[in-house]
Amino acid sequence: MDKLKVSNRIKRQGPVVFCIMDGVGIGKYSDGDAVAAADMRCLKSLMEKCPHTLLKAHGTAVGLPSDADMGNSEVGHNAFGAGRVFAQGAKLVDQAIEGGGVFNGKTWDLLCSNVRNNDSVLHFLGLVSDGNVHSNVSHLYKMISKAKEIGIRRVRIHALLDGRDVGERSALDYILPLEKFIDGLRSEDFDISIASGGGRMKITMDRYNADWGMVALGWKTHVLGEARGFSSASEAIDTYRKETNPVDQYLDPFVVLGKDGKPCGTINDGDSVILFNFRGDRAIEISRAFEEEKFKEFDRVRFPKVMYAGMMEADGDLHIPHRFLVNPPLITDTFPEALCNSGVRQLSISETQKFGHVTYFFNGNRSGKFSKELEDYVEIKSDNVPFQQRPWMKCAEIADYVIDKLHNGDYRFIKLNFPNGDMVGHTGDFQAVECSLEGMDLQIERIRKAVEEVGGVLIITADHGNSDDMIEHDKAGNPKRNADGSPVPKTSHSLNPVPFVIYDPMYAGEYDVKLNEGLGISSCAATILQFLGFEAPSIYDKSIINLK
Repeated sequence: MDKLKVSNRIKRQGPVVFCIMDGVGIGKYSDGDAVAAADMRCLKSLMEKCPHTLLKAHGTAVGLPSDADMGNSEVGHNAFGAGRVFAQGAKLVDQAIEGGGVFNGKTWDLLCSNVRNNDSVLHFLGLVSDGNVHSNVSHLYKMISKAKEIGIRRVRIHALLDGRDVGERSALDYILPLEKFIDGLRSEDFDISIASGGGRMKITMDRYNADWGMVALGWKTHVLGEARGFSSASEAIDTYRKETNPVDQYLDPFVVLGKDGKPCGTINDGDSVILFNFRGDRAIEISRAFEEEKFKEFDRVRFPKVMYAGMMEADGDLHIPHRFLVNPPLITDTFPEALCNSGVRQLSISETQKFGHVTYFFNGNRSGKFSKELEDYVEIKSDNVPFQQRPWMKCAEIADYVIDKLHNGDYRFIKLNFPNGDMVGHTGDFQAVECSLEGMDLQIERIRKAVEEVGGVLIITADHGNSDDMIEHDKAGNPKRNADGSPVPKTSHSLNPVPFVIYDPMYAGEYDVKLNEGLGISSCAATILQFLGFEAPSIYDKSIINLK
């Protein structure tokens, strides 16, 4: 992108601070809304006194197939940085599978030819749910059917259980139909079985190098077949629920045993492996374990020579994985790049859990910086404990750093992500979520004061909802109840809009305080650029403010 055109219709002494409250939406139910219940006096005061509106952060507003699809942090940060909407993971994969692009592509042909040539096994590894955030089980069904159609003889499925983007104890809603489906396909010429599995936050799906032990445990389970054995995946889920009653995302690993009493689906030399999750952040580490010769993160014990592919490329700069079935969206002309081309110094900061979102995803799925001189990335290391045990997370440390830089005048633009509402929201622990939001709100108030002191602008919003919808509701809007009468916790994202608030203590009438309505979070880019003294590129979505 070329250098931005200077406008200067809004001039401020201090920087623009873009504060992303991850997972904080505006709920529609009075019960289960931790955002409404929490004592977030700073945010609520700003929403009463300052220009504010609601933004769409799900479905077609962020490039997903339909408005029934929940937004997520990946597509949300893509939309923030791009300033407009690109077709995203689920939609791209839907199009590639329905249109035949996956099955006509080079990668699919290579993996299937490898299996036929070696008389080996085609393995599918991924999240078995229809949450449409990391995966969709419908893609697995279609790939299995295609594998049988083209003469693949042996297939094994390594089923990660969700309970995060879908109901927290919904695993059997997906596993039982899958078992019935594969039973109907099984024949003398087609040997198929679920081979292993476990909860997504127990094994395999770590991100940002936060807990390689999860990936090591997944490797032992899927590749080596070292986990507790059962006759079926559904038996494993039933047994664990009776013994310890875990939510799905924390279910212990298991393997399915064959008639000989041994694991039925270890991964071996000559096999092919497809990771059918399409979202990138939780695909990188397990992909590295399958692809890297000189791998040092944990002892793999055995490194089978397999042909491996992801559903999509998880990291476009590092090319992880090397092979993939569907090309990712090509996101160009992001506004951080435009700011670099215009000489604007920027800071991106979060803790480990969302660090990649304010860098890689915000920059259009790009790992490297646009400018080493103008961009600084700061990662505050997350605590490696369950989020409900430290619900305040690292919001104080993030605020400390931002406030120091505000007073030093080091940056013209600062973007930060507080992960609290999302990461703690996924636990389903209402008390912990309230605590997390209140802790975050205290830090937002500290940043607000610092912004006022330096004559800057604070823009507050979110990438999607979560903590605003903590109880499952039926179609009539009534809370769902457990057998003991307690409400059923909801651990997935919501379809609710997110707040957008402008704190501008130096306001001098340059724009209308009544903000535009009905827009999506992609409109944040044009708005931020105006506050930085630039004209937004014509390709960007409409600004949320109207200049006078």
